Amino acid sequence: MKLIKYILIAIMITGLSCREQKTGENREMNNVQDNKKKYVVYQVFTRLFGNTITTNKPWGTIEENGVGKFNDFTAKALKEIKDLGVTHIWYTGVPHHDVIRDYSKYGISNDDPDVVKGRAGSPYAVKDYYNVNPDLAVNVENRLEEFQALIKRTHEAGLKVIIDIVPNHVARNYKSISKPDGIRDFGEDDDTSVIYNANNNFYYNPDEAFKVPVWKNNYSPLGNEKHPLEDGEFPEMPAKWTGNGSRLSQPDMNDWYETVKVNYGISPDGKKDFDELPEGFENEDYINHYNFWKDKTVPNSWVKFRDIALYWLNMDVDGFRYDMAEMVPVEFWSYMNSAIKMKNSDAFLLAEVYNPSLYRDYIKKGKMDYLYDKVQLYDTIKSVMQGHGKTDYIPHILEELRDIEHNMLHFLENHDEQRLASPDFAGNAEKGKPAMVVSATSTTAPTMIYFGQEVGEDGSENAGFGSPTRTSIFDYVGVPAHQRWVNNKQFDGGQLTTEEKDLRDFYKRLLNFTIHSSALTGNYKDLQLYNREQTNNYSDKVLSFVRWSEDEKLIIISNFDDKNSYEFELKIPKDVVEALRLESKTYKVTDQLYNQFNSTLIIENSIGVLKIRLEALESFILKIQ
Repeated sequence: MKLIKYILIAIMITGLSCREQKTGENREMNNVQDNKKKYVVYQVFTRLFGNTITTNKPWGTIEENGVGKFNDFTAKALKEIKDLGVTHIWYTGVPHHDVIRDYSKYGISNDDPDVVKGRAGSPYAVKDYYNVNPDLAVNVENRLEEFQALIKRTHEAGLKVIIDIVPNHVARNYKSISKPDGIRDFGEDDDTSVIYNANNNFYYNPDEAFKVPVWKNNYSPLGNEKHPLEDGEFPEMPAKWTGNGSRLSQPDMNDWYETVKVNYGISPDGKKDFDELPEGFENEDYINHYNFWKDKTVPNSWVKFRDIALYWLNMDVDGFRYDMAEMVPVEFWSYMNSAIKMKNSDAFLLAEVYNPSLYRDYIKKGKMDYLYDKVQLYDTIKSVMQGHGKTDYIPHILEELRDIEHNMLHFLENHDEQRLASPDFAGNAEKGKPAMVVSATSTTAPTMIYFGQEVGEDGSENAGFGSPTRTSIFDYVGVPAHQRWVNNKQFDGGQLTTEEKDLRDFYKRLLNFTIHSSALTGNYKDLQLYNREQTNNYSDKVLSFVRWSEDEKLIIISNFDDKNSYEFELKIPKDVVEALRLESKTYKVTDQLYNQFNSTLIIENSIGVLKIRLEALESFILKIQ
């Protein structure tokens, strides 16, 4: 699924995407919220977190496979997440999206399986931005109040709340039954007789009706079950363009056919019908960006999504994760994010942008706090873990991103990517240990983990839509390793194996160290390239670097090799010795993860030498005393 996203981005870049503030006196610096603290984001798929049913029948119903609720995030559960070393929790799949379940007695329209992926539906096909997924509530009529109570519990646990906003597309059947007075629905005021109007919310194919895709490879919505609404038809006249940019009235089944593309004032030939930012405005702060847009007329879709974001900020949500942000013009993000920051200057804004040439535009012009470091660091680390990549590439990536390193969030798992323990990724959660150390300590940027990663979840379930290796986001399913930690909602890991407990302990040690380390908010220098040239037995499966601040100096070294140990004398070159202000003497170094490794660093003639033995998959975070 994600590969399709990357291909589509290239299409969009050359097509549609042609190139009361909380503290008004506090202006941003390079879009960094707080460069004195590391953050850790815990992404959790909300409907899966508290589900304790282990049936896992493909295409199973709620009754068969179960579903988690907002109320499952008890004070105990949230405390355990916080104690893992987490600062922010991203509740994935909260806004009301399409689901194949009858909620009509609550005034909610039924959704058509012909334009829904899976039985539980894609969280990125939102049908009502002013309410929440009814599946997640114990009392559907009070679903919004139940989420508000979860926000309160989360804050009481000392965590910040992030939810999704998906500005590029909405569900084909978008219709809000919960919108505040004065809010108009997407498409409600569109002129459907034309392909494009700057103030239309969608693009249209006049005089053509939408047609459901032709299914291939024996695919059928909901598997072998025949649903009353499944008839190969979905009434939509005229047809709207599809979320991934397909202009066909009958999109392909590999298109995002369950969604429609939102129009941001870019004509089909790429013309921008809105003001562009002045030359050099990427260097201006969010206040000046906000003031720039105050007297400008912007396309209607811009206003709609700004209002949605402000609605959720008023509910005390602390930030947003933006799906496929680069498929939406950067000028919109300047408008949207500056309005958010004027409301809450500490709002946490994270976006999917996969084209490295656009990173700086979306950070500096678009006022994003953080982007995924996917196509460079994640992909490189993945190749090293799989045994066919070299750690030598990593220092070059870190150097290339040095000016925006704080803005590039690191991760090894999320809902789009394969589980570390899946056979198509690493096949063994232990292989994630050196990768996590490098990912979490090499920059000042936030770290993100995906629920179940910390106990080695392998994503092997056949849930229905899609295929194993990723935990399903489309169907009702149990998450076995995670369920063993949930332990019938005691949230104490009572059913975990010894190996799973040890893995979670590793994550807890590492993440807690990162959020309390001053060195990890400070400086970085590479040791890799020097030692590859100067040190015997130093492999391209080993990586080393130093991090330091005024009061903490660290040498970090990891062995990605799952079969071989390495013993060598790690060398600290003269420029690093001088940067660390080390004198010609012997220093004690102590591992900060397990406190089981002690050694001495000898400085002579401005060169440091440290004897190291690394077992397979072992890492050290060595503090110079």
